[in-house]
Amino acid sequence: MENLLVAENVSKSFGSFKALDDISLSVPQGSIFGLLGPNGAGKTTFIRIINQITMPDTGTVHLDGELLQPHHIEYIGYLPEERGLYKSMKVGEQAVYLAQLKGLSKAEAKKRLKVWFERLEIGDWWNKKIQELSKGMAQKIQFVVTVLHEPKLLIFDEPFSGFDPINANLIKDEILTLRDDGATVIFSTHRMESVEEMCDHMALIHKSRKLLDGKLIDIKRQYKSNTFEVGMMVDDKDKVSKLLQDKFETFPATFKTINDELQYKVKIPESETPNELVFYLSNLGQLTHFVEVVPTANDIFIQTVKNHY
Repeated sequence: MENLLVAENVSKSFGSFKALDDISLSVPQGSIFGLLGPNGAGKTTFIRIINQITMPDTGTVHLDGELLQPHHIEYIGYLPEERGLYKSMKVGEQAVYLAQLKGLSKAEAKKRLKVWFERLEIGDWWNKKIQELSKGMAQKIQFVVTVLHEPKLLIFDEPFSGFDPINANLIKDEILTLRDDGATVIFSTHRMESVEEMCDHMALIHKSRKLLDGKLIDIKRQYKSNTFEVGMMVDDKDKVSKLLQDKFETFPATFKTINDELQYKVKIPESETPNELVFYLSNLGQLTHFVEVVPTANDIFIQTVKNHY
């Protein structure tokens, strides 16, 4: 898969503060790339460099095979965490104006806006002022303005902020559709469940440095621990518990069930297979639940950041 965006050895300081320290990232074309990190990690600085709001002290950024240039801004759609609509302007007037700044003609902007307004069922907002809209309603307008010029690269910084669950799901589906239609997405969020649902690749930045980078599934494999969630129906819970604790590394487990089961997380040595564990457990009682504990994006985030404090 080709990369749409490639950053190499990017560093940026503000006075004595190092905001980015030798960051290299590659964002595959047609992917949703999760840019993660605690507050103050350097994510916003990196996004501002891509948008040419600020420039790196050292390093380079290439977009679609070319060194980043001022005209590339037409290829980028950016939805910042801090929204920036003019509150006293009417929705339609403002949307057309912002679309023209991205290179669309007035006629083409109105044509595309009509499609999007019908798609999101906001057609009757055209003559309303932004200040008359709720935060979530204004968010929809900002989203439309971000994607209207059909950019190659979309950057969403906390795109679900201010949305109720129904509209958050609506925007999520629209982002996935844009990806399927060929757009590349950089997705910065603290909502790890959104990373799980949407991201193909991810990078984790902490204290200005990159700690993780790669396909989400490959990173999960790196963090897996050969641990399995186990539920068993047994005659003597105390006896079986002791056998498990003596043979394996075990942890308490709680999962919803209709049975009164013995529940554990069981970690097996690298030399053993899940089949061997199933065979052993089956000889101790009726095995009713057996699931590998796959680390979530949230688990990986917390573990990695804690290890680097």
